[in-house]
Amino acid sequence: MKFLVTKDLQHSTLLGNLMAGVSVALFFYLSLDVVLHAYVIGSDMESISNTLYGNVEEFIEPILIDSLLLQVHIDLFMSLFSIMIIASIYIRLYSDKSVTKWLVHTLFILGLLAPLFLMVAYFTSIGFVYAWLTSFILGHLLGMGLSLLIVKKLLFK
Repeated sequence: MKFLVTKDLQHSTLLGNLMAGVSVALFFYLSLDVVLHAYVIGSDMESISNTLYGNVEEFIEPILIDSLLLQVHIDLFMSLFSIMIIASIYIRLYSDKSVTKWLVHTLFILGLLAPLFLMVAYFTSIGFVYAWLTSFILGHLLGMGLSLLIVKKLLFK
């Protein structure tokens, strides 16, 4: 509990190792989430378009709305947990840096916009697919980068 008050990890190496382990696990979760979305939705614009809108010439049906809603719900739920954990550890370790606020706010905004852009893309046009893809990839890269910065600070002082 002393870390929660003083932000000092010198007295508890176990807590530092535990936070590093959680950050490594979240790093792998974020990278495997990209792989999962590439498998479920698609890995290039043609396959994403075929998944969301279907393709009459190739007899491909679009994704069902209940499947998409389930995916968006899972994305929102899991991004909430992963972003909160990464942000709370990062803020504790890097609260003296001026860029911390911008990085955390950007992480939250990208994490919330990605599932919303996916829903809007399903009902509107391909332009929102580009917005979803950009926010999804940038949000995951930022989360993975913050996880690596946490591990660097905790293990490689």
